[in-house]
Formats: sequence, structure tokens, C-alpha cells
Amino acid sequence: MTSPVSPRPVPEAEPAQPRWLDAEEQKAWRAWLYSTTLLQDRLERDLTHSAGVSSAYYEILVQLSEAPERRMRMSQLADRCLASRSRLSHAVSRLEERGWVAREVCVEDGRGQLAVLTDQGMAALVEAAPVHVASVREHLFDQLSPAQIAAMRDIGETLLRHLDAR
Repeated sequence: MTSPVSPRPVPEAEPAQPRWLDAEEQKAWRAWLYSTTLLQDRLERDLTHSAGVSSAYYEILVQLSEAPERRMRMSQLADRCLASRSRLSHAVSRLEERGWVAREVCVEDGRGQLAVLTDQGMAALVEAAPVHVASVREHLFDQLSPAQIAAMRDIGETLLRHLDAR
């Protein structure tokens, strides 16, 4: 037996309206977006021109240099470098061609691969690091007051807690 009351149609929910940025938020957003893009471009040009290494390759070398025995699982290295596994594999292949990185089979499970920083790769990193730090200092930290640096750290850590929550 059916109910004598006919079902009421469910009203369609109106799409949520975006919370538009106000004028100050828009200015802050664009200043941050453009400045970080320009900063990354400048750091990339300085590192590539002076040290002959891209920032992506530099980051791989740094991560490996800081790892125990200068070796790391490829999957972990990809995560640390914020790169897809295929992109990281391609980059490691290029670094292998330069003699800066070698691959080894992971002895723990026999399936995974390790990226290993070679002595030649460590020497390349030692040569590139002063160029990179000088560029970061010139184009970022020398432009900011101690209070701005503290605020930048606070903002960065706040965003990391939100964005890196897994």
C-alpha cells in the first residue's frame, strides 16, 4: 500500500558562491604569486648559468647528500622532491649519464631501487651550493627585514601544516 501523501520534490541546492578575494587579498595573492614565480626563475637561471645544473637536479643532489649513506629509495626521493615517480626516474637517468648518481637494487626487498649520490655527484653539489646560497641570499633574504623573515617562516609553516597534511 502506498502512502496517500505524494513525495515532495527535493529542491536543488544552489551552487555555493565563491568567497571572492577583497582588494587587499587580491593584492597580497598577486604579489606572492608573481614574486615567487620571478624568484624561482631567477634562482633557476643563476644556478643553471653559473653551476650548469638545474634546480630540479640540484634538489635531488641535496636530498641524497642529506640521506644516510647518501642513498634513498626512489619512491621516497620522488616524494621529497615533490616529483612524480616517472619524472624523478627520468631526472635520475640524466644524473646517471653525468656520473653523479647511481642506481642500486634495494637489498631489503629486492624490488625497490635506491638512488645513490656518487663522489662525483657530491663534488658537483659542493661546487653548486655556494652559487645557490648566494642567489637565495641576494634575491630573497637580503631584501627582507628580520621581522619579514620571521613572518615568512610563520606563513610558510602554517601553509605546510595545511597543505602537507596527509
